[in-house]
Amino acid sequence: MTSVDKDLDALTLTLIADFEATAERVWDLWADPRKLERWWGPPTHPATMVDHDLTPGGAVTYYMTSPEGEKYHGRWNITAVDVPTSLEFIDTFADSDGKPVDNMPVSTTQMRLSSHDGKTRMELRAVFDTRAQMDQLLGMGMDEGLKQAVGQMDALLA
Repeated sequence: MTSVDKDLDALTLTLIADFEATAERVWDLWADPRKLERWWGPPTHPATMVDHDLTPGGAVTYYMTSPEGEKYHGRWNITAVDVPTSLEFIDTFADSDGKPVDNMPVSTTQMRLSSHDGKTRMELRAVFDTRAQMDQLLGMGMDEGLKQAVGQMDALLA
C-alpha cells in the first residue's frame, strides 16, 4: 500500500496501492466474486458474495462474518464500469435481504487502475455526502478495514 489520505474538507478517503500485476489481473480480483471474497473485508471479517453484477445498474450484495459469527450485510449499486480500468458504486449497509438500510451512512466508491512506474496503481476513493457520514464511517474503522482488506490482494496476485 502506498498511501491512505483522509481529506475532511473534500469529504474523501483515498487509498492508493501499487501491484506487480497487470491491470487485467487486478481487475479480476473485483470481477470474480470468489476472488473478491478472499480480500474484501479485513481478515477477521471474511466476505461472502451473494449477488455479483458489475454492470451499470447492477448490484453486489454481500455479508462479512465476525469472529463471533455476526453477519454484517452490504450492498454496492453499480453506477459506472470501464473494464479493466474503473468501477464506481454507491456503497451502503444492507439488511439480510440485501436491501439498503436507510438510517446508515452511504458513500460513493471510485476505483481506478492505471500504469505507474511499471506497476498497476489502484486508487480507491470513497466520497461522502456529509461530514457526519464520513465521521461515522471512520469511527467504525473504515480506513483501517480498507487497509487490511487491500493488504490481502498481493497474496492473491502472487
